[in-house]
Amino acid sequence: MSLSLPQHYREILKDLGEDPEREGLLDTPKRAAKAMQYLCHGYSQSLEGIVNGALFASDSDEMVIVADIELYSLCEHHLLPFIGKAHVAYIPTGKVLGLSKIARIVDMFARRLQIQENLTREIADAVQNVTQAAGVAVVIEAKHMCMMMRGVEKQNSTLHTSVMLGAFRDSSTTRQEFLQLIGRSK
Repeated sequence: MSLSLPQHYREILKDLGEDPEREGLLDTPKRAAKAMQYLCHGYSQSLEGIVNGALFASDSDEMVIVADIELYSLCEHHLLPFIGKAHVAYIPTGKVLGLSKIARIVDMFARRLQIQENLTREIADAVQNVTQAAGVAVVIEAKHMCMMMRGVEKQNSTLHTSVMLGAFRDSSTTRQEFLQLIGRSK
């Protein structure tokens, strides 16, 4: 017989030495289950559903950048949050993607248990798949609670990851322009 998610949280509280019957914890298993379902709602989303046909004809072949997209995810190793921002760019080849869709793609993948390295790749591959762009670039910078609250307890560390596809990988000039525009080039 399988326990429900709230029942699992109740058991976790007991295993931690807490009394799930005390006033402050009575509804905690239900609230924790609801929170976890929200934090992981990316599993119930699809790329097709997110994009929803918002791909528009355009003669533009210049770089499109959506910068500073805040993201919240859970580390798949410790189930602790990592929080940061993503910068996503692509070079259109006849079609542009609705701007909000880029942020929604970031959210869809971030709202799954993740490691940042894979999250960066999944976003880049999804934008490439949808737009068939000449190139896609994604940079994510995030703070990881698994490094800040436990383990090495390094409060000021930030993980930076990048994925460069197509023109961003092949052309150092294109890559450098992107990095300068998002303020990451020295």
